[in-house]
Amino acid sequence: MAVLPPLVSATDLLETFLLSPEYLPIHDLRLSQRLWQREIQPELLLHVGTCPAHTDISVDRDLLTGELLGYHEIELTSAGLTAKNSTSLQRAPGPFADAVKGDATNYPFWPGGFKEPEMVEAVTQNVENFNFSFEEDLLTVPPGFVEGIVFKQGKEPSIPDAIPPPQAISIAELMSADEWLVAAVSSEEEEEVDGITSSLVAQPDQLSTAVDESLSAVLSDSGPRQENLKVNVGSAADHEQWVVKVDLNKPVHNFHEKIPRMAITFPFELDPFQKQAILHLHNQDCVFVAAHTSAGKTVVAEYAIALSLEHKTRTVYTSPIKALSNQKFREFRNRFGSDKVGLLTGDVQIKQESPCLIMTTEILRSMLYGGSDTIRDLEWVIFDEVHYVNDSERGVVWEEVLIMLPAHVNIIMLSATVPNAVEFADWVGRTKRKKVYVISTFKRPVPLVHHLYTGNNKQTSDQLFVIVGEDHKFNSKSYQEALDAKKKRASSASEYGPKSRQYVNPKEEKNIWLSLVHMLEKKEKLPVVAFTFSRDRCNGNADALVSLDLTTSTEKHEIDSFFQKSIQLLKGSDQSLPQVVWMKEHLKRGIAVHHSGILPIVKEVIELLFQKGLVKLLFATETFAMGVNMPARTVVFDAMQKHDGTRKRDLNPGEYVQMAGRAGRRGLDTTGTVILLCKGDVPEASDLHRMILGHQTSLQSQFRLTYSMLLNLIRVKTLRVEDMMKRSFAEAEFLRSETDRHKNLEALQRNIENFRDLDCPICDPEMDDYFKACSRITQLRNKMQHLLLGSPQVAKALVPGRVVTLYLNSYKYTLAVILELNTRSPATPFTVLTLCKEIDEPEEAAKALVESGNLSVVKPCQPMTELFHPDGVVKHTVVDISGQLIVNITDVVLTVEPSRMIDDYKKRQIPRFRNDAPGPAIANCTHALLKMVDSGPSRLSFLDPVNDLRISNLEFVEMKQELDKLEGTMQHYGCTICPQFTEHFAIAKEKSELHHQRQQLMFLSSEESLLLIPEYRQRVEVLKSLGFVSDRGTVMLKGRVACEIHYHEVILTELIFQNVLDEFEPQEIVALLSCFVFEQSSCSEPNIPKKLQKGKDSVLRVAARIAEAERSCGMRTSVEEYQAQFKFGLLEVVYEWARGKEFIDIINLTDVSEGIIVRCIQRLDETCKDVRNAAHVIGEPTLRQKMMDASALIKRDIVFAASLYTK
Repeated sequence: MAVLPPLVSATDLLETFLLSPEYLPIHDLRLSQRLWQREIQPELLLHVGTCPAHTDISVDRDLLTGELLGYHEIELTSAGLTAKNSTSLQRAPGPFADAVKGDATNYPFWPGGFKEPEMVEAVTQNVENFNFSFEEDLLTVPPGFVEGIVFKQGKEPSIPDAIPPPQAISIAELMSADEWLVAAVSSEEEEEVDGITSSLVAQPDQLSTAVDESLSAVLSDSGPRQENLKVNVGSAADHEQWVVKVDLNKPVHNFHEKIPRMAITFPFELDPFQKQAILHLHNQDCVFVAAHTSAGKTVVAEYAIALSLEHKTRTVYTSPIKALSNQKFREFRNRFGSDKVGLLTGDVQIKQESPCLIMTTEILRSMLYGGSDTIRDLEWVIFDEVHYVNDSERGVVWEEVLIMLPAHVNIIMLSATVPNAVEFADWVGRTKRKKVYVISTFKRPVPLVHHLYTGNNKQTSDQLFVIVGEDHKFNSKSYQEALDAKKKRASSASEYGPKSRQYVNPKEEKNIWLSLVHMLEKKEKLPVVAFTFSRDRCNGNADALVSLDLTTSTEKHEIDSFFQKSIQLLKGSDQSLPQVVWMKEHLKRGIAVHHSGILPIVKEVIELLFQKGLVKLLFATETFAMGVNMPARTVVFDAMQKHDGTRKRDLNPGEYVQMAGRAGRRGLDTTGTVILLCKGDVPEASDLHRMILGHQTSLQSQFRLTYSMLLNLIRVKTLRVEDMMKRSFAEAEFLRSETDRHKNLEALQRNIENFRDLDCPICDPEMDDYFKACSRITQLRNKMQHLLLGSPQVAKALVPGRVVTLYLNSYKYTLAVILELNTRSPATPFTVLTLCKEIDEPEEAAKALVESGNLSVVKPCQPMTELFHPDGVVKHTVVDISGQLIVNITDVVLTVEPSRMIDDYKKRQIPRFRNDAPGPAIANCTHALLKMVDSGPSRLSFLDPVNDLRISNLEFVEMKQELDKLEGTMQHYGCTICPQFTEHFAIAKEKSELHHQRQQLMFLSSEESLLLIPEYRQRVEVLKSLGFVSDRGTVMLKGRVACEIHYHEVILTELIFQNVLDEFEPQEIVALLSCFVFEQSSCSEPNIPKKLQKGKDSVLRVAARIAEAERSCGMRTSVEEYQAQFKFGLLEVVYEWARGKEFIDIINLTDVSEGIIVRCIQRLDETCKDVRNAAHVIGEPTLRQKMMDASALIKRDIVFAASLYTK
């Protein structure tokens, strides 16, 4: 019997290991250090991965019985396609980590509406004609290399006889069907099917056709799988109408019969525009919904999301600002469930795998360029506030996204009412090759009533005058009453001082607000949003109303509880920030302030309290009108003017309507009250009428070229920047008239081909050359005349009395004398007296003179051998002419009396004085002109522009030499002696005009006519000069790095490659990078340490180098303007924040508002991530680690506090 081993105490064993760790096996070097000898195998260097199969085996079956009919081999066009080499939706998916945001090295998916690349098809069609010699046609020098490798011809190895020759193997034999596979159908089923199959035996072609169509329908589905999917891609003809305006006057009959089972239900009856939109969503149509604020456009978005959830596809909801994205996330999450809605912003990513993703438009653009696999499953993209396309800075993003969306994605655009919605929708439809249905309604669910308020104290607090009522008509009587009330109060005031003013002192402004709020409270018109176009005035107005209390004790308690609960997300010192304490005191009294300078978490508290009705008076800037649906009973405008960043101007109708639309709560108020404060004088009636009832701002293209766009498109060989420019909204007319241009071009080509040739032995050999010479002479004369008339020497010579030579169609060369210079008419600045034919009506003579003098028309260039001499009785006329009619300036100056001569001529135009003899001044002048005509042109002396008038313009001198040379050759043309020369010249002229029209149409049809082509070429030259793009148009390493960066990509890439950031610590780097995200132009001067000053100088030096490169490539960029866009006002603040200082300490280092500081640091984190990714691309682990550390240093406390909407 075996003896059991002795048991060792666990305590003793543990004590041994703790006191003597050398006994542990992990410290035994003999066990841990082992070496395996590796066998050298050089042939592994030649190993190539397995290529994907380019063919597959397809099974043919009987559709009725399932019987195997055979097999055939099919070609796989998607073999080997990846995100790195293909734009096809059939390419293999990328890594899961890049599924949502994509990767900067990925190709984007092929944009819808673009002509599909035909590379694969071309190769497939021409494979039989593909002749390529692997002995002679192989390149030995790679593209871009100077030298290559020449492979010498070696002796081919012999093939042993033992190896049998290859034999053909039948695929059918390898994959023949077994007996059990065919016998799977039971005998009963065979009997049941026999009747059906026998009826189809006589129609094998129909069965084959049905099979092919069925298989084609299955195999062609490359988009998301969904029920009733009907996507209109580029199969329509060019002449098809791409926009359809839906008539909302017709009632929607049988709505619930057409959609018996709605994807989502609503607790209210839908408006007609909502029903029409939902009907088109079920048809997979693109829609443009334009309606007033609070009209219910969100219903359309919610239904699209519900449809995609049914179809198991995805929806992307884009918004113009991050705050609106957070608000929509909260709203949709409550509507559809937390697992169905995700959020993507620069600093927050929540549930990226959700079927509904809410993001800013910039994030979607990044996903499109990065080839995100999420795009595959997209059914809808919803553009909220699409009228934001008018934004000068960010409007280009909307156009880029609309152009880059793939064909299978349907588009929903939600906008405020705009006058050119049809035009914009037509551009989208024509670009994407899909019909877009415009559903536009001007009906407000709650009509607005607009007032003027002239009160300023308790006695005048009832001075509220309706100027535009529900009937949308301007009330002139009420406007006059407002004027009278203002005048009455002004007359009772002191008679000293100015009678007109637009501004009031703080005490008067306080009284105005107190009287207004008391009046609104009395009339139960609270809550009120007071739009004030200045952050300082918003704060000042709130501080001035410390005596105003608008809340009950219950409301105070509710406000205090909610506020305290919300700021529990902040650490202790952040909860006692001055702005937090200040806002808390105001909120208790029902007053709040909302603008960009307020901390984000405080703004969210205000918005949520406003939705609960606990904020009674809200002073807000214009950005509040862009938020989620938060209507009030009343909207007040503090002023009619705002500063737009460059100048102070009146509100345009679109801005006014956007803000005024916040008045009136649907289901609670019968009307919305809008009040304009008349602090100073009452505004002009015309200004009020234009602002309230004027046409709203049309959607206009803000498309511009950026380096990021260029690099992202250049790196994909199948995408062209020209195609992007061609499809921009700015070039909408280019696309719209493309078909007509092609038709006109074909018609012109036919006319040119059918044009009859000259059947003349004299003119036929030379007429074309003669006409070209005449055309060139005409061009030179026009250009020279333009330069001459603009020179001061010629202006001095063309004085009254100067005799000049004119060239007119009717009279050829004729003399005239200048009487007067008419500066009031730039088109015809010279009044001249000239000889004319004998015509009964002198007005007809003058008219014939002017109409026949168009020098832009090509005429036969004949030497001035004679001057016009009237036949019979000598007649004259006084007429205003253009300087272009003056051919030569003589050295003769006659004595004239301009005023008397012109008055005499005008007097004789009156019928009763028409037969009077001309005055002596005109008679003498006419006699002098006739005498010079009789002498002939050879006796006249003309002023030479170079020698006499001292014209030293180099361009003019060169043109003069060319003109003299051409005029010298004109006498050698024999076609001028042809009896039918005039007729033949007209034929040549008509032929030339046809060729010219064809050239014009070809130019307009080409990419050379695009507005941004010059700038595009200039920017590409800049990229080449800086090393981002090679001379062959290939994106270099610098360009790849720049694709990782979203803003200021060029200068940041230059800073990385010049190692400017390497010598700085993480907190110093992030401080320097603040200049790329801070935008406020004026602030207090920061105290910059010496080392950071060195970094600042380096940034400005690199910026100067880029500006000089742009200027050398033809762009209008100055070094000062380029450097001015980088602002270092928050450099000290960010530096101290990264060093660990509290937020309450850093706000004392600058006068910049707290909210702007937070937003700047949040955007700075995105920049740090971009630089980190760029460092990873170029293999800079040190810089990458520094950027990770910098990001960690700034991501803390109140700056990155979680949004209340995401909780």
